Amino acid sequence: MAGLARSVAAAILLLSMTTFGFAANKVIIILDASGSMWAQIDGKPKLEIARESLRTVLQSTPADEEIGFMAYGHREKGSCDDIQLIVPPQAGSASAISAAADSLKFLGKTPLTAAVKQAAEALKYTEDKATVVLITDGLETCGGDPCALGKELEASGVDFTADVVGFGLTADEGKQIACLADNTGGKYIQASDEKALQDALVETVAAPAPAPEPAPAPAPAPAPEKPEFNFLPTAVLAEGGDPLTDGNAWEVYKAKSDGTRGDNVTTEYGAYKANLEPGDYIIVARDGEAKVEQTIKIEASQVYKPLFILNAGTLIIHPRPSEGADVVDGASVVIDYPGADMPATYYGTTKAVLPAGDEKVTVTIGQGVVTETIPLAAGKTVEKDMIAGVGHVVANAYYTAGGDKADGSGIGFKIVKAKKKIDGTRDEVTYAYGPDSKFDLPPDDYVLIATVDLAVVEQPFTVKVGEFQDVKIAMNAGVLAITAPGASKIEIFETKKDINGNRKSLGYAYDQKYQAAIPAGDYAIVSEKSDNSSKEGTVTVKAGERAELTVQ
Repeated sequence: MAGLARSVAAAILLLSMTTFGFAANKVIIILDASGSMWAQIDGKPKLEIARESLRTVLQSTPADEEIGFMAYGHREKGSCDDIQLIVPPQAGSASAISAAADSLKFLGKTPLTAAVKQAAEALKYTEDKATVVLITDGLETCGGDPCALGKELEASGVDFTADVVGFGLTADEGKQIACLADNTGGKYIQASDEKALQDALVETVAAPAPAPEPAPAPAPAPAPEKPEFNFLPTAVLAEGGDPLTDGNAWEVYKAKSDGTRGDNVTTEYGAYKANLEPGDYIIVARDGEAKVEQTIKIEASQVYKPLFILNAGTLIIHPRPSEGADVVDGASVVIDYPGADMPATYYGTTKAVLPAGDEKVTVTIGQGVVTETIPLAAGKTVEKDMIAGVGHVVANAYYTAGGDKADGSGIGFKIVKAKKKIDGTRDEVTYAYGPDSKFDLPPDDYVLIATVDLAVVEQPFTVKVGEFQDVKIAMNAGVLAITAPGASKIEIFETKKDINGNRKSLGYAYDQKYQAAIPAGDYAIVSEKSDNSSKEGTVTVKAGERAELTVQ
């Protein structure tokens, strides 16, 4: 962080030394005050780095230098007109500029083209040399064309130069604004890499002023053109296949001395081009569940174009409950592919890139499960319907046949196999709660056990593949509402006693009120108070009707 701050400071200071330190010159420094300056580098906001750099530079400039200060994006969000010349070019302006920079709010857009034009207009009437130093961490966002502006200013004949500091920009982003400097005879300095910035300053900005009328020197031989990218990998599913450009990923790691992965450098997607610093790397090419890695040694002045062959194919699965039925979006598709640490799970129609080999695919729809092993060759696509083989059932409970549907909170459905085991019990298959409970079941004979509060009824049914059933079960029940003022407990008993003289308890509540669905019949209601006294009442419940009883 400190190194980058020093680099930005050095960029501005050296610009001041070269552009207005050797001749009469008026300078306006333009600072990007857009919202993106809140982004951090090594834990410190870029705006703080810029403020500190300005303060350091201005303390080092001669007091008689005429320097002005302009900012944009510091007063309004979303405005392309938020440009202000805060400090006009004048001698002894260092403290005023530092104070202005410290008071800025960073919140707006990036009208850098318009800002440079306004600064040029503020300077163009002088006969002396004029310079604008633009510090920006972003590209034009207000429709301006910095390249065209540079050509326009140069063509005006005014002795004007624009120097540009790209603060935290990538190389590609820097190219989009470097033309502003190039077209006015200025310099573009990228302050995103400390070493690269220092090299650029040594080669360009830090060069001493030429002696008066130097003797002509022979033109130096042109330096070899540096390639735009030194790492251009290609990934294919199979040898001879088309390059992957969409959906694939690249993971770049530093390689440790023992050959294992070190720190992650970047993760990119699709077609990938990069400039990697010299060193050893582990590159992972990935698409879906398939991946392959290579160790690459990057050396200076070399371009690397490695080929990554994933040895993979594409599998497309359409999970259906029966032949010809629609795909079930919630169907589970689990693929156990070659080399997997654990199977991959998808839902609904599934398109997956997988290592070539035998793919074990399991589709689950409700209680229906089907598993197939599907061979997949590298570079090939296999598309397949997988049929779970189920019928669809919707279950509802009614107080009476043809009567009202039960829709309260106490509704539950349990499905068991119809065939009893040797001990008389049945295997439970599944369960659900609430009206319109849905089940996808393999073909078989079943029993639906419906519960509505205290009423429980069983009904057998049979499932066939691809068939839809609306299973309606009549509970032969009514609703009993009990009120017992002052009671601490209400309990419902059958009126008929067993051989020992005891009555069967059906349900109870620790309250003064109790309401529940209950099978039609006669019942005894006992209310108990906290002093252990009790009272009893009787009630008859009819199917499909509501019965109310007050026990006092």
